[in-house]
Amino acid sequence: MKTIEIVVSGRVQGVGFRACIRRVAMNIGITGEVMNLPDGKVRILATGDLPLLDKFVSMLYGCTRVVIRDMQIADRSLSSFHDFSIVRQKSQ
Repeated sequence: MKTIEIVVSGRVQGVGFRACIRRVAMNIGITGEVMNLPDGKVRILATGDLPLLDKFVSMLYGCTRVVIRDMQIADRSLSSFHDFSIVRQKSQ
C-alpha cells in the first residue's frame, strides 16, 4: 500500500472532474480524497496498491470535459481513508 498526492492543473474545476475522480477511484478500489484548490488546481490524495494507483492516474485522462495541462505526483506518508471522498472547501 502506498499514498500519493496528485496536483492537476488545466481546465479541472467546474467540469465535474472531482465526481469523475471519485467514481474512478471507487470502481478500482482506491481510497482517499479530492478537493479544489484556490489557485484553480485540483488536489488528490490516493491510497492503494501501486499497480492500482498507476491505473488510477492513467484513467484520470478519460474524464470528459476536462483538459489536463499538468499533473504533479509525489509520494506521501501512508494514510488510511475509509472510502474516497470529495472535500468541499470551507467558505471564508
